[in-house]
Amino acid sequence: MHTTKTGIYLIGALGSISITVVAGALALRKKLSPPTGMITYTDLFEGIDLVDAGDLVFGGCDIRRPEANGRDIFDKIAPVHPRILLEIKDDLEDYQREIDSGCARNCGEAIEGLAGGASSPGGTLNEEIECIRAHFRTFRNRHGLDEIIVVNLASTEPPLGPRPCHAELSEFEKCLDRDEREEVRASSLYACAAILEGCPYINFTPSNGALVPAIVQMARQRGVPVMGNDGKTGETLVKSALAPMFSYRNLEVMSWGGFNILGNLDGQVLNNPSNKESKLRTKDQVLSKILGYSPHTTVSIDYVPSLDDQKTAWDFIHFRGFLGAKMSLQFVWQGYDSLLAAPLVLDMVRLAELAKRRGEAGLMPHLASFFKAPIGVDRHALPDQFRMLEDYAADLKTGRPVRRC
Repeated sequence: MHTTKTGIYLIGALGSISITVVAGALALRKKLSPPTGMITYTDLFEGIDLVDAGDLVFGGCDIRRPEANGRDIFDKIAPVHPRILLEIKDDLEDYQREIDSGCARNCGEAIEGLAGGASSPGGTLNEEIECIRAHFRTFRNRHGLDEIIVVNLASTEPPLGPRPCHAELSEFEKCLDRDEREEVRASSLYACAAILEGCPYINFTPSNGALVPAIVQMARQRGVPVMGNDGKTGETLVKSALAPMFSYRNLEVMSWGGFNILGNLDGQVLNNPSNKESKLRTKDQVLSKILGYSPHTTVSIDYVPSLDDQKTAWDFIHFRGFLGAKMSLQFVWQGYDSLLAAPLVLDMVRLAELAKRRGEAGLMPHLASFFKAPIGVDRHALPDQFRMLEDYAADLKTGRPVRRC
């Protein structure tokens, strides 16, 4: 295992996924649980010099403040064996004390309401970016870190429509200098701050303001690896694995309906129509890109507070077979949102640190299988995306130049 001292800075650090990421790394460090769900601990990456997930140092920011008694941090972890919680309790409380104040710039009422109406620390856009960079530097200096990976696990922002200044870096920089605040969201500011500090940036959220083309150009020019958008953990993961089957058998998918219910803060924010739109966009685009045509599709997301971190998806697929016969397939996916997401985050952090150490810059297309809407990748079937990761690992093992999609 590589011994570089690596810090992970989590945006949305008090959220359920962030807390579970930290708890999972602590459990691995103390050998309380195996790395089930992490592909980087399988034979595929045997012999590749990755940083150990148990050695990671955690910090982050959030627009909310932790409760004074610290109890809320444990309530956000999906059911875990009490022995594990007891062993990591002190470390989780230490992590909670690391958390900086976050930014909710231009994120809409659902998110700004979580911060009590405060939208940002104030100042111009460039001053806000500098404030975020200062948080990164403080985190680095406090722990003597060699590298920081920034991961956006914040609540889903409303979609940001394409703007002329998003296409080219020079125009985007002018937009920042002119302090045109409506052109960016908080995720854009975090991405800029990370890249300017030389920190790889992973956007696990559907928030499309995080990695607009101009920001990807900035990353490429500055030699910083980045990737997004929207972690693929449940229903869409199954879709991307199942949809190719219909193509392989030349069966026509006529309609595909997906009905999702979930609790926790993610569900609460997605209950707002503006924020929900971002999520629906990434969930609903996968089928047409895999099948090559557009069947009738329905995707719904409903908030059920009593579910807490659990989520359930019921999908109904209506398809046509030989001699025009109409048939159907149904599946139900049930799981804990944070426990599905956390191992993916740890995998990508390990691979992002390696990419930075190897001098890779810009998009990391080999991470496509981890995302619903992988930027810069036109392959959406899970087998094709996973083959990209296999090819990357094989190139690393043989010393060949890494293939780019």
